[in-house]
Amino acid sequence: MSTDDTRTEVDPLAAPRTVRIVRRFNAPPSRVFRCWTDPEELVRWFPERIEGSLAKGTRSILVFPDSRVWWDVTVLDRERRFEFHWPWLPADALETTVTVTLQPAGYGTLMTLTDGPFDLHLRGTLDAYAEAREGWGEALAWLRAYTDFSVDLRPRQY
Repeated sequence: MSTDDTRTEVDPLAAPRTVRIVRRFNAPPSRVFRCWTDPEELVRWFPERIEGSLAKGTRSILVFPDSRVWWDVTVLDRERRFEFHWPWLPADALETTVTVTLQPAGYGTLMTLTDGPFDLHLRGTLDAYAEAREGWGEALAWLRAYTDFSVDLRPRQY
């Protein structure tokens, strides 16, 4: 019998979290890429309106029914990768990097979205992380409905 009663404390919040979602689309990478990077395509499945160009190095404002959110485009790698910064928390106290990567998969596309890091030690970040998981999951369902079925699943404002 051992008398050594040392315990190792593990901090479950020690490692920053990253949202990672993988989706398969029937549409080719060129179409999925356009849906993220062409303002006329983006407004058909995500925000109601865009103020700005979505060009690399620019800040654009995405206008939703109940909010306005900016994003700064940092990477545009034609048909392969799109990256932007996204604000969270009041006064944009947390800024994450969202990366969308596209790979051909048969006749369609395998898309991976990552968003992070979320340092859960910071006040409010756990809620932002949960909101990101839920929000991106819903947004990607809207994207798939639009690209693969030409259907707009966004909630209607009556």
